[in-house]
Amino acid sequence: MAHGAFPILFITATRIGDAVLSSGLIKRMLDEIPNARFTIVAGKAAAPLFAETPQLDRVIVMEKARNGGHWFKLWREVRHRKWGLIVDLRGSAVSQFLRRERRAVFKRGSGPPVHKVIEAARLLKIEDEDAPAPYLFTSAATEAYADELTAGKGPILAIAPAANWVGKTWPAERFAQVAIQLLAGPMAGGRLMLVGGPDDGRAISALRSVIPRERTIDLAGKVELLATYACLKRARLFVGNDSGLMHMAAAAGAPTIGLFGPSDERLYAPWGPHAKVVRGVRRLEEIREVDPDLSQALCHMMDLPVDWVTAAARDLLAQTA
Repeated sequence: MAHGAFPILFITATRIGDAVLSSGLIKRMLDEIPNARFTIVAGKAAAPLFAETPQLDRVIVMEKARNGGHWFKLWREVRHRKWGLIVDLRGSAVSQFLRRERRAVFKRGSGPPVHKVIEAARLLKIEDEDAPAPYLFTSAATEAYADELTAGKGPILAIAPAANWVGKTWPAERFAQVAIQLLAGPMAGGRLMLVGGPDDGRAISALRSVIPRERTIDLAGKVELLATYACLKRARLFVGNDSGLMHMAAAAGAPTIGLFGPSDERLYAPWGPHAKVVRGVRRLEEIREVDPDLSQALCHMMDLPVDWVTAAARDLLAQTA
């Protein structure tokens, strides 16, 4: 470590979406603490997002163990260092047992719900109106790779038809209809970019035959997260369920349509000036009447019509022309 470095232990989320929403704090600290050095702790799914962060010493992948064993393992890995700052978005007790100058630990509040970006900003006592937008770092090599993957003519419509729970998943056939309408209308001559993870094959398969193969950029399960993020920077429009990929698209600056049903947009709306939420007829409270714990194997997205999504997409394309 360079002399005079300021070591920061940044403990972020397990899930991709939550990790993205807190990522702006890292950029803010890099901008304001020139000698910062980062050790970032994240779940297995989210850890790759931080691989190209500047002034990074290490990314620690934390996998859940019985009886809180993952916290004991983390303590053993980081206890030998004195930290300038510990930022713990998981609200754990581990920072109490580590040498540090300062710490900022998330505590669940009892006030009105606020967006997760604002919630993260308040941890560092940043004013709500100055909350740092989600931001992921990519290397020149990753950007060049994204250029190769997206090379071609025509605007790119990115679609992520999967989610981590069937309740949040809009039917893939409806995504296909949206793609057909947009690529024959306001995005005529464009290309379809499919994004998703290795387990999203079923949702993706319904979209693979929507347009000719030469106009399809199929990234689903084939490229790493940061490369996907870099490709999303090149998208003219993104449409997807409430998911980590939706938050990545918004962070990448792509005009983003997020489809919501059993999710609270007050907390999880895609963040940014060019992002919109579209939900069906029912409010979240009405969905909870049917599924109080939001845990049943029910699709809560059936009341969202295709026309509502295409109309929102057309509006957003016009606004960001």
